[in-house]
Amino acid sequence: MESFNLVIVTGMSGAGKTQVVRVMEDLGYFCVDNLPPMLIPKIAELCAQSDGKVSRIALVVDIRGGEFFDTLINVLEDLESQGICYEILFLEASDQTLIRRYKETRRRHPMAPTGRVSEGITRERERLEHIRGRASHIIDTSDLPASQLKDKIVALFANERELDRMTITVVSFGFKYGIPLDADMVYDVRFLPNPFYVESLKRKSGQTPEVGEYIVKWPITKQFLEKLGGLIDFLVPNYIKEGKSQLIIAIGCTGGLHRSVFVAERVAEGLREQGFKVAVEHRDIKHNLGEV
Repeated sequence: MESFNLVIVTGMSGAGKTQVVRVMEDLGYFCVDNLPPMLIPKIAELCAQSDGKVSRIALVVDIRGGEFFDTLINVLEDLESQGICYEILFLEASDQTLIRRYKETRRRHPMAPTGRVSEGITRERERLEHIRGRASHIIDTSDLPASQLKDKIVALFANERELDRMTITVVSFGFKYGIPLDADMVYDVRFLPNPFYVESLKRKSGQTPEVGEYIVKWPITKQFLEKLGGLIDFLVPNYIKEGKSQLIIAIGCTGGLHRSVFVAERVAEGLREQGFKVAVEHRDIKHNLGEV
């Protein structure tokens, strides 16, 4: 059987699967939306017999399939027994984000056609728990602009990406806004001296030189950066060896404005110096600049 790439796209309703399919179509994937799981092996067989004409497939399978969806785990086990490799991309978002999106579109939730959206979301999370545990990639789209979601999909599935190098995203965040759900590593820097209590620095982010100078002048900061750099230098090559194509490093402080932003920039700088492709996201700066 000829080799091909098979990606199963699933996850929460309203989390962005339609947008992901558009991106994957642009990347040359043959895409099928709302496919009953029992048809996955037949699609895979047809693609394998296409003489290479169809070598990249993305299939959207979710709870819209009703009772058919419950057969997905069995279908995946059958694929494995046949030696067919696949990846699962799971999209999710916070309850608050999903409720807002449903209110904006005025659509009914598929698991609560006559009830409250929040009830449908709860039922859907419970039903998706097992497939989420098998996911190859999990992307939380709660605070993710469309352009950044596209970048993540391209980094994961584009042909041109360097297969022997991973794409690394360093995210700064504030614990009071929640931990990024798609993070592979989370580091808490709330023990570092906080510029928030210096009046002249309170309204400036960790990207500004004066905030950085304040944070880094303390011995504990220098010691931490040295130890964190050593740990990341050890972990990244081992993640690459394991075959991971994308790594998300999350750095958190209380609000996500000062310390986490500064440390995230330093971590990204160190990784770039080693030749890695690195993107930096400061998730919660926008919240803080409007609050402090």
